Amino acid sequence: MPGNPLGGRAPRLPGSCPSAHASRRPGRALLVAPLLAAGGAAYAFTATLTAASPKAIYLQIGNGTFTGGNYTPIKNNGQPTGTPGKNTTINTVSVSVPAASVGNGTAQAMTTNSTAADSFWDGYAFCDLPQQLYIGGFYRTTGNGNGSVSVIATVPASLTDGAGDTLPFSQISWTSSGNGDSSTTAQPFPAGSFSGTSINVGSIGQNTWAESCWTFSYKNTVIPAAGTYTGVVLYTLTAP
Repeated sequence: MPGNPLGGRAPRLPGSCPSAHASRRPGRALLVAPLLAAGGAAYAFTATLTAASPKAIYLQIGNGTFTGGNYTPIKNNGQPTGTPGKNTTINTVSVSVPAASVGNGTAQAMTTNSTAADSFWDGYAFCDLPQQLYIGGFYRTTGNGNGSVSVIATVPASLTDGAGDTLPFSQISWTSSGNGDSSTTAQPFPAGSFSGTSINVGSIGQNTWAESCWTFSYKNTVIPAAGTYTGVVLYTLTAP
């Protein structure tokens, strides 16, 4: 089955989506901001998939699972080498703010405990750890078209600590990039921030594999009570 990869990496092998059927597959990654307090344009990698039955979707935030290999190379029968599976890991993104810097307006870089640096498309080292968190997946249908599906982030209003103190989730934002990105297409999962409780963080085109690497930052413009603040963001990909 012919594919039409787009991107700045090495040439791609043709591919089609795995055969596992799903109409809804949530991916969960925790955004945690442990705060130990005292008193650009970037571009993307995408690959075109051949329409085939059954319809399938796959979403990965941080750690994911493919068994038997990556999506490519394709077997002689036209099926991908690897098969996507469920991964229950909830990765964290965190930062520790020095007491002398709390609330001074200097943004603080966040890091992740994810071990997912490589793309399951072809095994390419796409994200840089621990600075970046992988986000990607695919959407395949049984026919051709120009549709797309969106990834929605469900976000609590605040991060909280054990004492019930709160910290606005809007203090966390991210940029988007990836090693070997194309210079001709925009990121499928662009830069943004947790500016609401339900956020469209990007989309995957019909019969497309798409991925980005997010680099998180804590704005550090508020002075919360001393503590460790946590919160969970739920990412969901839904196909009609």
